[in-house]
Amino acid sequence: MKEARINLSLMIYSLFWVENLLQDMISFRGFKNCYIKLIFIWVNDSFAYLVGKNFGKTKLFESVSPKKTIEGFLGGLIFSLIAAYFITHQHDNPRITLLDWMIIAAILSILGTIGDLIESKFKRQANSKDSGNIMPGHGGMLDRLDSLFFAAPFVYLYLYFII
Repeated sequence: MKEARINLSLMIYSLFWVENLLQDMISFRGFKNCYIKLIFIWVNDSFAYLVGKNFGKTKLFESVSPKKTIEGFLGGLIFSLIAAYFITHQHDNPRITLLDWMIIAAILSILGTIGDLIESKFKRQANSKDSGNIMPGHGGMLDRLDSLFFAAPFVYLYLYFII
């Protein structure tokens, strides 16, 4: 019975997750802005991995994702903020300032990491951790998008209420 409740809750959460992402992408002022969010997520993921692998010593949340480190998390965040600086000069919307892009990058990095940890927990519960075929130790396509699924609605709220 407990397993049935877990499966039902995962299914409901997954539907909520995907629906929010699609709503956000449709209403987020065009494709270019969606692409920028992906850039922030991938910069965060890539540099969190590189910094964590080379300098990481302090585990972030070992029971859920044993390889994630605080140093990696901070590296991903810092490089996302650097990416925000460069995106400011490439983006043609004068209403979105450098500070706005940095806040968006921070939202995506911080909440994206939380989303990644939640998805990792789900996959561990389902005994499907590191089940992808893209590269060894990688969780598949959902592993590339779980951060975006979780964080994108918060970026939308920031843009809707602040900008």
